[in-house]
Amino acid sequence: MRKILTSIIILCALIGGMTANAQFRYGPTVGADITTLKFKQNLIGVGQSVGFSAGVQGELMFPGIGFGIDIGLRYEQRGAKLHLGDKPIWASEGYGVERTYLHYLDIPFHLRFKYTRLNGVENTIAPFVYAGPTFSILMGHNKIEALKYAGGELGIEVGAGAEIFRNWQLSGAYTWGMTYALKTRQLTDFSARSRTWDIRLTYFF
Repeated sequence: MRKILTSIIILCALIGGMTANAQFRYGPTVGADITTLKFKQNLIGVGQSVGFSAGVQGELMFPGIGFGIDIGLRYEQRGAKLHLGDKPIWASEGYGVERTYLHYLDIPFHLRFKYTRLNGVENTIAPFVYAGPTFSILMGHNKIEALKYAGGELGIEVGAGAEIFRNWQLSGAYTWGMTYALKTRQLTDFSARSRTWDIRLTYFF
């Protein structure tokens, strides 16, 4: 967790040094996600789960080159359905199919490219792509005694979308969790990382 917070501070400092020659705007963002958990060992069944997100998105674009940075601060609910009852070690304790709810404060920091040289078409629609890390700080979770949780996650997010009428952005993304989100208490080396699909709608002022 200390490394994640240190990285966030460094990234914020870099942003501050670049704003003089860039155009910055921000606005509210909402979205939905589909998440599963990828365990290091294939011992139990894991099902996908639907969650949602909401927060503030910022965009820092450098004029004339189409490249920029997006940053943000958003709440995101993730999780999965864990078939703990598949194994006697948990079935004997009364566990069956358990739905995990993980509540995160997400801080994305992505490089992006927006194609704006479209002879005026970009005023109506402009495609863009982005990629980079997302830092997730765990704010809470539901109570499943068989599990213990990491204080945060680091994910790599890749996405694409379109800017509509200059103010609206619709995007879809996939995030690979690079650090573990949770692990079981009774088995060693049985941890899981998040795999998440997101779709988001953002309005920029």
